[in-house]
Amino acid sequence: MKKLFALTALAVVSVGALAQAYPGTKPISIVVPFTAGGPTDRVARDLAEAMRKHVPGSNFVVENAAGAGGTIGANKVAKANPDGHTLLLHHIGMAAIPALYRKLAYKPLDDFEYLGMVNDVPMTLIGKPQLPANTYRDFENYIRANSGKLNIAHAGLGSASHLCGLLWQSTLQTKDAMTTIPFGGTAPAMTALIGGQVDVMCDQTTNTTQQIESGRVKAFAVTTAKPLSTHPVLKHYPSLQEMGLKGFNLTIWHGLYAPKGTPEAITKTLNEALQKALKDPEFIKKNEGLGALVVTDNRTNPAEHKKFVTAEMVKIKAAVDAAGKYAD
Repeated sequence: MKKLFALTALAVVSVGALAQAYPGTKPISIVVPFTAGGPTDRVARDLAEAMRKHVPGSNFVVENAAGAGGTIGANKVAKANPDGHTLLLHHIGMAAIPALYRKLAYKPLDDFEYLGMVNDVPMTLIGKPQLPANTYRDFENYIRANSGKLNIAHAGLGSASHLCGLLWQSTLQTKDAMTTIPFGGTAPAMTALIGGQVDVMCDQTTNTTQQIESGRVKAFAVTTAKPLSTHPVLKHYPSLQEMGLKGFNLTIWHGLYAPKGTPEAITKTLNEALQKALKDPEFIKKNEGLGALVVTDNRTNPAEHKKFVTAEMVKIKAAVDAAGKYAD
């Protein structure tokens, strides 16, 4: 009995010491599974700065580990030492990867501790400036009337624009009405749209707002459940749900993750720091500058975060399977 008591006491002391020692002098690395300079990278750097204020003694750094649709960086974190010093910031690709890549070296639902959602970035449905339609209803009618003659661009397999186009066509039931044209990034896809070489694209507000405002592309709708009534540019456009696509609500969200097995004392500290960072006025302002909305609902809770991603996986898998196009 004395031996059992001693072991129990030792375990309690060990957990307490772990919580006290964290983070120590070792940097906390937030891995971004994409190249530097993009929207996810910018979110990570702003988040690192905000969370640093709320984890005493911490030094957050951002590490880019790009490639294979985000799977290289995600796998790096899944296989990392679960000591709270290697985290992952990923977008909707976390839910899309298991549908697109049927043979993965890790399991998105099993190999991570979910720490909470960070933000939502709305999407916009846009067209080349030469399109004769000026409203979403006219645009939809034009697509149906010209089935098989139009094309839709995206920035690469698994990109935000790819997923948005898939889900929109699946909901609209026009998956064969347009030919999909993949590009090696958002910039070339947008250039082709502006130049009239492609007809349609769906992408994040971070990439489209300036083009819409300048008149280089035509905007038809936003993908959020409700119109963006407070947005200075996009308040003039309806939501797809409002236009009859029942249940359509798509944003490019970001979430924070740690390797599976990270001690509860550490995940609790990280979630508390995340919750405070999401209320930081400077972080909120920076997100607004990106066209992103900081999450304020219960998805900042780890359990609700995981529940949300699980539901997104189901939705995306249905669209990917219907299209029948995979990354492997």
